[in-house]
Amino acid sequence: MKDRKNKKVDELCSEYDFDYSKAVRGKYYRRLLDEGSNVVILEPDVAKAFRDSVSVNKALRSLLELTRSTKHLTSRSSGRAKKLRAGQLSTKGGQHE
Repeated sequence: MKDRKNKKVDELCSEYDFDYSKAVRGKYYRRLLDEGSNVVILEPDVAKAFRDSVSVNKALRSLLELTRSTKHLTSRSSGRAKKLRAGQLSTKGGQHE
């Protein structure tokens, strides 16, 4: 079996002439950083839920919008309601001080 694998590697077509002496390591690295390219690997069960990258982006954008719109519901309170329940804040004419 090892002989078959070695044969396949050695059987490159003649038109594939790779001159690695002219290769530049990381040639496109800076461009990828500048353009902000991201690659995310989805787990198979998550990938089954989406047809393509457009549907993934649409779902993530709607999730972001939902978190923005409900952020005030999860932010920490000033403790005012807790103090009111404990009777620590006084009220004057229906107004809280």
